[in-house]
Amino acid sequence: MNKIVMPITLGSIVLSTVAVFGQTYNDPQIKAKADAIHASALTLDTHCDLPMLLHARPDFDVTKEHNPRTTGSKVDFPRIKKGGMDAMFFAVYLGQGPRTPAGNADAKRRALELFDIVHQIADDHPDFAGFATTPEEAMALEKAGKFAVFTAVENGWAIGNDLSLLKTYYDLGARYMTLCHTSNNDICDSSTDPKGPEHGGLSPFGVEVVKEMNRLGMIVDVSHTSDSTVWDCLELSAAPIVATHSSARALFNHPRNLTDDQIKAIAAKGGVVQMNMLSGYLKAGNAGRAKALQALREKYPRGAELSEAQQQARAAEMQEINKRFPEELATLQTVVDHIDHIVKLVGVDYVGIGPDLDGGGGVTGMFDVSEMGNITYELVKRGYSEEDIKKIWSGNFFRVMEEAQRVAAELNKG
Repeated sequence: MNKIVMPITLGSIVLSTVAVFGQTYNDPQIKAKADAIHASALTLDTHCDLPMLLHARPDFDVTKEHNPRTTGSKVDFPRIKKGGMDAMFFAVYLGQGPRTPAGNADAKRRALELFDIVHQIADDHPDFAGFATTPEEAMALEKAGKFAVFTAVENGWAIGNDLSLLKTYYDLGARYMTLCHTSNNDICDSSTDPKGPEHGGLSPFGVEVVKEMNRLGMIVDVSHTSDSTVWDCLELSAAPIVATHSSARALFNHPRNLTDDQIKAIAAKGGVVQMNMLSGYLKAGNAGRAKALQALREKYPRGAELSEAQQQARAAEMQEINKRFPEELATLQTVVDHIDHIVKLVGVDYVGIGPDLDGGGGVTGMFDVSEMGNITYELVKRGYSEEDIKKIWSGNFFRVMEEAQRVAAELNKG
């Protein structure tokens, strides 16, 4: 998307002037440089859960600007423009459900509904957006002044135990699949299943899943997977693997984050780690809030289909939790600390941006998509070059996409 940098008084490309513990984003010299780089970079977010929100709220108008603090929405077209975003991966996300024939059939049905929603984001608004499956298509859309809509699957439960569904979803545009979510599934172990590991990493079916993803050119995403699953994927995959919304465990010890050894191995294989911006994975939180949210999730499972009355009740209970236990957000500085750590560890070629907006992501200083420019500001402030910032925004992930296609072509010869 051709981004027009406008004066800060007009509130445009949104390098926000919100103070973050004394940090502002309006130093004239830094801002001028950051504005220029942000406008020229192809900015890519590799993980956004907008389709889940649209599925739950069919009346949500994505063409109108919404207040993130009152509506719970962090992404819409006006704010995408304000944030200077050129491309985003919209996740076909399913919370883990029953691993039964009926449950798997329901997962497929719901996944196909979400794919329809993703395509509608592009198809219903051709003046603003277009659907993309390759870096080249995204670049062409940007040149035409349009926003690129990518898609991917989050939670391999969407395929149940039917390997053929991988091609079905690939043909619908999915270019990566997050193998699991917060619970184990038939593919692999999750990093956060309270029952602990079930397969010791990838299951035998999971091995076949990774092989088929390699054959198709669908990238293996290990965000949410257990340590053993990460190592199994690194050993098995013929193509680079990614973590589309994860951070560094060395800076915050959470099982959803990656160890230094894992980051080094992902980089050695040519993969990339995209920075998550969900505060619970970046800083210690309010114990009372965590307990209340867990109870709410058990009562209304994330991704479950709720009646209108249930949705209203859930919203009211969430509002009460926010009142009793205000959210203690991490800061954008913390996020960029994780980028710094990975760059020092393996170099700038192996890190990117995947905030998990509308899936819980959003930090002080980068609370919704309108504030994406603040990431560029913080990187400029810390001395990153224009070339490095462009790699972080999309160059690194696009390299992995191209390599996945090259490997698929090799595997399909003959």
